[in-house]
Parts: sequence; C-alpha cells; structure tokens
Amino acid sequence: MKAKIWLVPHERRELRMICRSRKSRAEDVRRARVILLLSKGTKYLEIQKMVDVTAPTISLWKKRFETGRLGGLVPLYKGRTVRVLDSKLESKILSATRKAPSDGSTHWTTRKLAQHLGINHMLVARAWRRAGLRPHRMKRYMLSNDP
Repeated sequence: MKAKIWLVPHERRELRMICRSRKSRAEDVRRARVILLLSKGTKYLEIQKMVDVTAPTISLWKKRFETGRLGGLVPLYKGRTVRVLDSKLESKILSATRKAPSDGSTHWTTRKLAQHLGINHMLVARAWRRAGLRPHRMKRYMLSNDP
C-alpha cells in the first residue's frame, strides 16, 4: 500500500531533527521515521521491515499526523505519574513494619507490606534501605507456626 504524505519544509526539518537527536525517546524517533518514509512514498511493507513496526501502527500514526500534523505525533497516554517516597509515606511504612503481619507469618516481605499498604513494593524496599532495616534477617527467636 502506497500512502504518500505531503510535508511542508519546517515539518520535514523538525522530523529529521527528532531522528538525528540523541536525546529523543525511541518511540518518538520511530514515529518520525515512519512519517518521513511515508512522505517519500515508501510502501508499508518496506516501512515495517525498516522501522520494525506493524501495518496498523503505521496507519494509526499516519492518521494522527494527517489530523494533527506534528502535534498529532505526541502520544495521548504517557503512563502513570511516579509516586515519590516522601517523609510521610516513609514513616507510614516504617510504623507498619514494626507491627506483626496480620496473616500470621513471622515477618514482613516488601511485597506483603506493599500489598497491605496499597503501594508499590519498591517504595517499601527503598524505605527499608534508607532506615537500614532488614526484617527478614532479624536475629531473634520466632515461634514456629509449623504443626
């Protein structure tokens, strides 16, 4: 399928700049390459091989470019915002670590405590590392729950 896109000089310049930049995100470069190849009249099958994308992806970005031009190449969903470990959350994690697990187990794991608090397990791991805690390596007597 041959689908040529017409570019004005400043759009072509901008897309080439994205492709050459070492600081551009890989998906942005991929989109820019697809549009540049479409502007040259390259067939979908050749673009698929050159850029390693599928035909529906090429079609999607072609439509978005035609409706929004360069602004249409910006992704609609950029992912979740990263939750940062602040002092309030850290104190909540450390106070929950001091209490015994509610499921009868002998100690907390990062994943178990994270599920209990409704947060990501890496936040628990970072809080423990900052505080120097290793609940799984405590040297104390624990009554076995094994019958």
